[in-house]
Amino acid sequence: MLKKLLALSDQGARELKRGIAATTIGHLCIMAPISLLMLVTMGLLDKLCGNDGLTIQPGVILLMAAAFLLLIFITQWIQYNLTYKVAYGESANRRITLAEKLRRLPLAFFGQRDLSDLTTTMMGDCSKLERIFSNAVPSLFGTVIMFVIVSAGLLVMDWRMGLCIILPVPVAALILVAARKAQVRAERSNYDAHRAAYDGVQEYLDTTQELRSAGLEQEYLDGVEKKLDHVVKCAFRNELAPGTAVTLAQLTVRFGLVAVLLVGGMLVSQNALSVNMFILYLLVAGRVYEPFSSCFMLMAELFSAFVSIERTKEMEATVEQTGSPACENNGYDIEFKDVSFSYNDEAVLNGVSFVAKQGQITALVGPSGSGKSTVSRLAARFWDADAGQVLLGGVDVTTVEPETLFKNYAIVFQDVTLFDNSVMENIRLGRAGATDEEVLAAARAAQCEEFVSRLPDGYYSNIGENGCALSGGERQRISIARAILKDAPVVILDEATASMDAENENLVQQALSVLLRGKTVLVIAHRMRTIANVDKVVVLDQGRVAEMGTPEELLEQNGLFCRLAAAQTVHR
Repeated sequence: MLKKLLALSDQGARELKRGIAATTIGHLCIMAPISLLMLVTMGLLDKLCGNDGLTIQPGVILLMAAAFLLLIFITQWIQYNLTYKVAYGESANRRITLAEKLRRLPLAFFGQRDLSDLTTTMMGDCSKLERIFSNAVPSLFGTVIMFVIVSAGLLVMDWRMGLCIILPVPVAALILVAARKAQVRAERSNYDAHRAAYDGVQEYLDTTQELRSAGLEQEYLDGVEKKLDHVVKCAFRNELAPGTAVTLAQLTVRFGLVAVLLVGGMLVSQNALSVNMFILYLLVAGRVYEPFSSCFMLMAELFSAFVSIERTKEMEATVEQTGSPACENNGYDIEFKDVSFSYNDEAVLNGVSFVAKQGQITALVGPSGSGKSTVSRLAARFWDADAGQVLLGGVDVTTVEPETLFKNYAIVFQDVTLFDNSVMENIRLGRAGATDEEVLAAARAAQCEEFVSRLPDGYYSNIGENGCALSGGERQRISIARAILKDAPVVILDEATASMDAENENLVQQALSVLLRGKTVLVIAHRMRTIANVDKVVVLDQGRVAEMGTPEELLEQNGLFCRLAAAQTVHR
């Protein structure tokens, strides 16, 4: 039950049960000194009454106190090791598990989820669950179990006084449960407000240049400030429901002590209860309620954490891309068979069929939004088609594990992603373990030497976050160098030379024409002059194949391809 409720691993569930047991024993051991205090109190009362009661030597009392102190220290140390230390390990495993899950999810998942949402789940939600796992749940269950054990003993000794101590606790718990729905709603609103604020700040940092150039910086910051004000309001509301409920619950529990005083005093006056028993129940009531002060706050925190648990469960429930660890393809032809695909319930491709032959360059052209980029992503199984088949060498790509499949692809997208590292290491991402000489050879083929020579440390220069120290064309050349270094049998180019000047574009095209020989090449083309020498052109229009053939054949047909080429000629 705990495993499913808290989204724990098998090991985490086992360790949590041990932590609950250790916490229960720890609470019971803290209750144990009451027996010593009771003995001392009874001895003092007997002395005051002139009776020769139980006499305990001070040395014995100190020895017993030391023994209880040692016992409490040992149990608390065991409790710490079985809760906090184990919780950190479970939290690390949870993050690793979620990271592995993300690695196996299709790109469509990331298109439907906000980056700050995923970051919050990976970091914020896991941190919250770490606190719940290490503190709230063991303490909550340990306190409840301890209370049940102690209550059984209290009822056996005197059911009337026992009920005085017991009854306020379930009443206080009901108050917290009644406030749960309001607390969950407030927590979700608080989460949404924080995410909107994160998005606003991130977007401002990403678009500062554009906002300043348009004179809209202050206007945008005013909007961000409103989002931050909303965060404060939501945070206040998020604390109001649980804070009120916890305060009422703690107040309710304290009535138990009042009930013990009133009922016990009445019973003592009627000689229905001994003074010693009365004092015992007072001592127990003062101690048994103490863990509930923090326990109720932890209970409210647990209710709040259910929102985080739901988000992690939602991510874990997302269907992964799975398949065989081996790809037994016969060659590297890419074939689309009546492929259809929708993105967020919007049809993008409908019945697309064509073959990109090994050793040939196949270009995908068409108006904006016709589905060119979608085709390239389906070819590499970044997404899975809704209907039809995408084959690599006769093997359906959906039957192959993505990581295995990606080894056959080198991809250069128009939007380049670089890392805050050196030029050398950014290129080496194309093939881990490549020697410096191989990296340099790929860089030369991609015409990187021209701009790298101007960097202070050459190929070892750090290029900043996402290559901010480089121009668009320079970043694109590093991306091409990666693809060249990988030397995969299938190459997908999304207008790889779009950001380059004419001179460098010609040089890179020459390098690519040599290095891509014998490979299956899929080119997404936006400029007609970049596909003059391709072997096949697939013209897409509104998610369908409108035309297909060589550039010369399509120009003679005077169709969509001809109109696109003519429009660009007129534009130039």
